[in-house]
Amino acid sequence: MSIELKKEYKYSLVVPTSMGVRLTPANGQPMHCARNLIMQATSAESNVASVSSYLGLPVKVLTTFVKDSPIAQFIKDDLASRHIDYEGKEIAQGGPWGYRHQFNLADSGFGSRGPRVHNDRAGEVGRTLNVKDFDLNRLFGKEGVQIVHLSGLIGALSPETSKFCLELARAAKKHGTRISFDLNYRASFWKGREAELAAIFKEIASASDILVGNEEDFQLCLGIEGPEAGGKDITAKIESFKGMINCVKKAFPNASVFGTTLRQVVSSNCHLWGAIIAEGKNWHVIEPREITVLDRIGGGDGFVGGMLYAILKGWEPEKWAQFGWATGALATTLLTDYAQPADEEQVWSIWQGNARVKR
Repeated sequence: MSIELKKEYKYSLVVPTSMGVRLTPANGQPMHCARNLIMQATSAESNVASVSSYLGLPVKVLTTFVKDSPIAQFIKDDLASRHIDYEGKEIAQGGPWGYRHQFNLADSGFGSRGPRVHNDRAGEVGRTLNVKDFDLNRLFGKEGVQIVHLSGLIGALSPETSKFCLELARAAKKHGTRISFDLNYRASFWKGREAELAAIFKEIASASDILVGNEEDFQLCLGIEGPEAGGKDITAKIESFKGMINCVKKAFPNASVFGTTLRQVVSSNCHLWGAIIAEGKNWHVIEPREITVLDRIGGGDGFVGGMLYAILKGWEPEKWAQFGWATGALATTLLTDYAQPADEEQVWSIWQGNARVKR
C-alpha cells in the first residue's frame, strides 16, 4: 500500500514551527559544569524537515521571527545552509522584556550520566504564529505541497498556534495535501486547556493520513482507551503499540500510516533502537538493535524525517521503516539534533551495519 501524492508541487514538505537555539556543552560535559557551549538553531519540526532538505527535496518552514534580532538572523542563515526555505512574520521585540526565540539548554550525557534538558521558553515569539500571517490558498493551491507535517508541540504551544495548525490541516485537506501529525503530548502545554486541545487534536487526527506517537500520546491526546505501555520488555512494547493502533484505526479511519520508535537505554552512549510502522493491514517491525550514541536528542525526529522522505520518494512501505530507523540512528551520531545525511547511500550503509571507510 502506498500514499498517493500530488504530482505538481513546489514543496515536498512544509512544517510549521517555533525556531530557537540549542546550547550544548562541549565534550559531553553537563551544563552546570560547562564553560564552552556549542550553539545551533533548533526545533523538533525543522529537525524532521532536514532529512528531506539535505537529500535534495524542496522543503519550507513556516515560523515567526523577532525583528532585528541577531538570533533571528542566526536562525535564518542556518536554515538557508540546510537548504530550507522559510516564511514568517517579523515581530518587534518590544523592549528587553519582550519577545525572543526560545533557548534549549541540553547536554549530551556520557556513559552512566544521562543527558539533562532545560527549556527556557519565556517570551517565545513562536507562540504568536497566526494563520492570518500566511496565505494558505497560495501555499497549498497555487504552489502545491505534497505533505504538511504538524507537531503536537506547536499545536499546543498557544491558542494562536493551535488555531494555526488546525487551519493548516483544513487547508491541506481541501487542496489534497497529505497530512502527517506527530502527537508529541506535553503535560505542561496542556494544563488548563485539556478540553480545548483534545477537540483540536481530534479534528487534526481525523484529517491526517500519517499519525506518529507512542501509547501515551494516543491515549492522552486523542482519548483512545487501550493497553498500558509495555514497560522495559521490548516484545511487550511492540504488542502494546499494535493493540493501541488497532483501536486508533477504528476511531480515525482516514489515517493509513502509523509509526513509533522503540528505544531501550543501556547507557548514554549505547541504546537499543527499533521502530514500528503500520500501513494498511501490514506491520513493519524493526526489533531494537544496538547503536552507539554521541547525542540522543533528535533521534525520534530523525526517524520521522526519514520515514516521510521514503514516502515522498514513493518507495515500498518496508523501506519507510528501514530508512527512518537509519536516519534516526544517524541523528544520534551528530552533535546537531537533526540528521544531515550526505546521500542515500550513507543512510543505507547505516541500516546494513556497514561502518567501513568509504574512499
